[in-house]
Amino acid sequence: MHSAARLTGVKEFQTMRDILVTLIVLGSLPLILRSPVNGALMWVWISVMNPHTQGWGFATAFPFAMVIALTTLLSLAFTREPRAMPWTPVTLTLLAFVVWMNVTLPFSIFLDDSIRQWQKVMKIMLMTFVCIMLIKSRRDVHRLVWVLAISLGYYGIKGGIFTLRNGGGERVWGPEQTFIGDNNAIALALIMIIPLMFHLRQNSPQRWLRRGLDGAMLLCALAALGSYSRGGLLAIAAMVLYWWLKSGKKAVMGGVLLCAAPLLLLFMPEQWGDRMDSIQNYDMDASAQGRINAWRMAWNLARDRLFGGGFEISDATVFAIYAANPNAVHAAHSIYFQVLGEHGFIGLGLYLLLNWSTWRSASVIIRRAAGHAELDWAASLAAMTQISLVGFAVGGAFLSLLYFDVPYYLMGAIVATRVLVERQLASAKA
Repeated sequence: MHSAARLTGVKEFQTMRDILVTLIVLGSLPLILRSPVNGALMWVWISVMNPHTQGWGFATAFPFAMVIALTTLLSLAFTREPRAMPWTPVTLTLLAFVVWMNVTLPFSIFLDDSIRQWQKVMKIMLMTFVCIMLIKSRRDVHRLVWVLAISLGYYGIKGGIFTLRNGGGERVWGPEQTFIGDNNAIALALIMIIPLMFHLRQNSPQRWLRRGLDGAMLLCALAALGSYSRGGLLAIAAMVLYWWLKSGKKAVMGGVLLCAAPLLLLFMPEQWGDRMDSIQNYDMDASAQGRINAWRMAWNLARDRLFGGGFEISDATVFAIYAANPNAVHAAHSIYFQVLGEHGFIGLGLYLLLNWSTWRSASVIIRRAAGHAELDWAASLAAMTQISLVGFAVGGAFLSLLYFDVPYYLMGAIVATRVLVERQLASAKA
């Protein structure tokens, strides 16, 4: 009797989630029609958090993303707000990368499968350009960072509490059928969001909000550890090291790390330590060897085909031709070898150039904002974005997250921030 009542209560709660997500999305449509930037932010929320996956009813299959995208494009077509694309090195390189992906499409080994993936990727890229076009003010940039922090922080807080409750004995997973559904992917996403939360903490006057962000960052770190992701551990180590090197208060930050890191690591159970120790024995780990085999396949394929193999190349036929071990068929498990195998050396070059352009733009923001108190927020965001991208660069070396949308939204935030900084400095000189 009690079990039946509990089951009924759970179903009712899950139905309430469906209704809540639906009401939020439908309630946002008038706001989107009033100002398309609201649509861009709603799109980021839907595409990053995928809130409909937290329900169990009609909302899970409802095309919320399409509704928001179409409403945003409609609003964009009729708005009187500025909508010019800021043609910076980042946006130009991103455009070149997108064009090249379209050039390689007809040369795909499995064209039908590639077209299906191409459709998904182009939707992400289209809305990324829409976001870059519409994010114009400091307020918009701030809201974008908050949307990213809330979208991923939800899973970080949830996963951190889950890890605390079970003593780290079970893995943390992300929402199913999304970019971050895999334990490794959710770990990397949570690692990336921690620096952005720190930026929000620095720029939040309310004490209660700063304390809340402190707790959220701690739980995100704990959830990342609770994912049992070895790549995630390497990513957070690289990110923390870079953060410490760039910190103006190395002694203070070093002391915090020396106190916090051992507590977090000691909390995790023995099986977690055993899995992390396997990093040293990659030559005996079947998963690691499968990834290396996939990387060799991508390298050989790119050497043979100028345009790469297309969006879908994890197939026994392709491995039989290009892999050292044709029986070990794996996804790329690396953003670098993924782009190499799918779009060739030119695609890899454009992707690396895109990341370098973003990094350089962030460095320019930090340099030009120095000595201008009113631009401290911009320098903080640029610095924290760089730290976040360090985590992605290292963790992404072991994951097939080439089309994960968060890094592209961060690129958009850097583009908007650089434009704002240059405009404000120019007006101060006039």
